Amino acid sequence: MIDFQAVYVIWLREMKRFFRDKSQILIGSVRPVTWLFFMGYGLGPSFHGAPGTGYTQFVLPGITIMALLFTAIQSAISIIWDREFGFLKEMLVAPISRTSIVLGKACGGTTLSVVEGFIVLLLGPVIGVHLRPAQLLECLGIMTITAFSLSALGITIASRMKSFEGFGAIMNFLVMPLFLLSGALFPLKGLPGWLYVLVRLNPLSYGVDLMRGALLGLNRNSNLTNVGIILGFGLVMIASAVWQFNRTES
Repeated sequence: MIDFQAVYVIWLREMKRFFRDKSQILIGSVRPVTWLFFMGYGLGPSFHGAPGTGYTQFVLPGITIMALLFTAIQSAISIIWDREFGFLKEMLVAPISRTSIVLGKACGGTTLSVVEGFIVLLLGPVIGVHLRPAQLLECLGIMTITAFSLSALGITIASRMKSFEGFGAIMNFLVMPLFLLSGALFPLKGLPGWLYVLVRLNPLSYGVDLMRGALLGLNRNSNLTNVGIILGFGLVMIASAVWQFNRTES
């Protein structure tokens, strides 16, 4: 059974730990902003996309999703930290289900990711993407379901890791291919067949497509298809995270 009070307490602990670390907030914000401006203005002259849309505007949805990806996966490292210093053992012997622990961690990672993504999103007016209140609410919903799925993926990976070095290696191996094969940096039209298949198999592609549709109206799939795939991936990942967490920590 899920103990919602325990979920809240674990979530609150993640929030306090994050906002006390000012350097983590700074680095998490600067990285996607750097990608946005360097990639946007550096590759802009060679971009031939939708009429009236510059490359910087085109990559904004993808860079926003990138902020979610890095923060969500990185937040899962707290599991290794807690295991290393004994706090995880204290949670495991508490009278709460391990499902509650996983959900608390996932909700914490989701919230932190949405905060980082929202900071990037607010740069939209600076580069010519004007945001209406309805768009912001739609984007918040998209970021929430995407970040939750990615946080569950991070927890699944972290549950198997015994060291920070191992988690870092897996993170570098997984995160960049997920991002680069999401269509965040290039249009999908005209791709080689093998690359197009890889992009379509990447669940992050559907989050990017949803965000691009909300901001620029350039989505390729229907919103129902995108949301269904992201939610399905999220449910599989949270179930996998709970199973892996129970198996590893038994």
